[in-house]
Amino acid sequence: MDIAAARALTVGGALAIVGAAMFAPPARSADLRAGPNSYREVVANLRPGDTLTLEAGVYRFGLDLHGISGTPSAPVAIAGTRGKARSVFVAQRGRNTISIKDVGHLRISDLDLVGGNAAVDAVKAEGSSKFAHHVTIERLRITGYARSQQNVGISTKCPTWDWTIRDNRISLVGTGMYLGDSDGSAPFVRGVIEGNVITGARGYALQVKHQNAWPERIAVIDAGETIIRYNTFAKDATSSSGKLARPNVLLGHWPLTGRGSGDRYLVYGNLFLDNPTEALFQAEGNVTLYNNVFVNRFGDGVALREHHDVPRSVQLFHNTILASGVGILLRHPDPTARQVVAGNAVFAGSVQLPDELLNANAVHGYADAEAYLRDPAALDLAPGLPLLAGNGAAPDDRLPDAGLDFDRKRRRAATAGAYEPGAAAAAAPFRY
Repeated sequence: MDIAAARALTVGGALAIVGAAMFAPPARSADLRAGPNSYREVVANLRPGDTLTLEAGVYRFGLDLHGISGTPSAPVAIAGTRGKARSVFVAQRGRNTISIKDVGHLRISDLDLVGGNAAVDAVKAEGSSKFAHHVTIERLRITGYARSQQNVGISTKCPTWDWTIRDNRISLVGTGMYLGDSDGSAPFVRGVIEGNVITGARGYALQVKHQNAWPERIAVIDAGETIIRYNTFAKDATSSSGKLARPNVLLGHWPLTGRGSGDRYLVYGNLFLDNPTEALFQAEGNVTLYNNVFVNRFGDGVALREHHDVPRSVQLFHNTILASGVGILLRHPDPTARQVVAGNAVFAGSVQLPDELLNANAVHGYADAEAYLRDPAALDLAPGLPLLAGNGAAPDDRLPDAGLDFDRKRRRAATAGAYEPGAAAAAAPFRY
């Protein structure tokens, strides 16, 4: 049975088969199924509104999603089988496992991608693509793409906008997510990155590259946001050192003029854990960080500093930072923009802030964490004693979840840090 007949059978039975063959009626969306031996032909013929479920098994020929687009009301969806038996894609040399090119309104979910040390990426919006927009990637399990630091779990190398990257598990890779191109020519615009757990990356767990002027095909005008929330970015002894050392997360600047220059990052509710060779977080441009937990037992915490540009509009509030090195660094900010650093609980070897900002935070030595926090050795960083900060500019309470703490509990007290004081003891803030 060919693809047209299979589609017709799914949506209308034997009579529709006859209609498809004789009169070619308008295409209708379908719920389709395919296995390791049949999926490529089915994928090549997907239409708006189709949902393809891939049966449990081992897939050895990758997943090419080229020129496949849905619509806002009828996206194309490709899903693996959930449960103990999974849909597993095994990497092959010479091709990225999931290759994305010229797509829109596409959902990919519930697949396992196993790299096997092949020198390829797990998911890639290819550099030869003109665009990839309204793409959702969720609940993937990606591991073993670590042949070099250049091999990436999720990569975009073309103009992309309105992506959602949600609830994925990425481990033992060269780089976790690399969004944009190194020269700033492939902007990652107004994405949502949420609920992901990235561990054991040699380089970045996440980098969003700096952006040159947006191409005209990105049809957005008003100022907007890229949201990074409720993720875990953890590094360990597998981290590269020397010239290859990278922060857990690095955020580059927006276009310096024109469309996008007023955009900002909203970074909240994330766990940044350990980096033996670099800071946990580095950013420039317009960035707002709140309700995050930063723990680096080997070095620095938050670095707001020049890279391809400088820090511009900055808000950093209600974070808990435990770092044996520099807890917060603010260097070379744009003097014409506003920087707010207030209400943070910092336990660090040092803090490098102007005095007027330093005094708006609860700042203590790294060793003092044991006196103020319940059990820092077990990563229970809720305060055992009140953490009081000096007066600082009030944070913008209109921001999403700004009234919640790291555990998403309602804040009742005006104390510093990421946690509501007196909260019941919870498990360590791993989200593995």
